[in-house]
Parts: sequence; structure tokens; C-alpha cells
Amino acid sequence: MVTTNIKKMMNMVEHALTAATFAEEGDLETARSLIRESRRVLLALKAGQADPKTLKYALNTARRINANLDILYVATSRAGSQSSDLLLASFKSELRAAGIPFRLIARSGCLKQQIIDYTDSEKEILFAVIESPASLDDDCNKRGKELSELWRQLKCPLVVVMDGARA
Repeated sequence: MVTTNIKKMMNMVEHALTAATFAEEGDLETARSLIRESRRVLLALKAGQADPKTLKYALNTARRINANLDILYVATSRAGSQSSDLLLASFKSELRAAGIPFRLIARSGCLKQQIIDYTDSEKEILFAVIESPASLDDDCNKRGKELSELWRQLKCPLVVVMDGARA
């Protein structure tokens, strides 16, 4: 465990020094891309249930901390169409206009399990953003682990964006 943390820290230092070298040479765009490359925010969405406030929060946060945005789009089945979600299409256009690099990852099944699986495989995720914990149990194995037990496995902070009236 300690060796892994030391390697991770060494990689971060190496990345920062490389970015600093490019910045000193006047190549600010390359320096920004090197720094941004290792910073990712995960936005987890349930197909057809995207909330404009949550999307805006993810966009503003990625912009503010200079991070890429990973959009985990979880449908109830593989047949779910991501193109049918007009709000998501509009959001992608907004991200492009803001110059925020993003990638869309389409999955199916249980949203909470997909979040855990994705953050386990993508170590650069700073934190995950979700709209509401209410829909997290949809399409999940009811005999499986409780939500709180699964969240203990999450390797990054979880941000829940909720409307004040619902909170």
C-alpha cells in the first residue's frame, strides 16, 4: 500500500515538473493539458434522469479546478439510447463551448455499482457527482449490499447535488 502511494506521488511530481518545463518555455497550452490530464471529475447519470442543476454543477466545477469530465451514463439495459436524452446532448455542446474535455462512458445496470467499478479502474477521479441518491437503487440487486456498505468501497469523495426543496 505504501509503495503504491509513493509511486502515485512520484508520478504526480513528475507530471507537475514536466508541465512546469513547458510553461517556462512559453507553451502554456501543453502545460495545461498535462496538468488537466491527471485531474478528472466523474458525473454519474441515470439514463433519462439528468438534472440541469447537477449538469451545471459538474461543468462549473470542472472549469474551476481545470479538470476533465467523465460522464458515466447508465441505462437500464444496453438498448437504452443515449442520443434520445436531449438534455445530455445540449450539455455536451455546452462542454465543448466551454473548452472542457470530456468523455462519455455508456454502461448498463446498477448505477451505484457502475460508479464503484469505474472509480476502481480510473485512479485519476478526484470525486464523483450524482444528482440524487434516490435513484441509485433502481436496477440493483435488492439482495445485494446496502448502499452505505457499497459506498465504503468508493475510492473518492461523493458529491450529491440536490434541490433545496427536496433536501
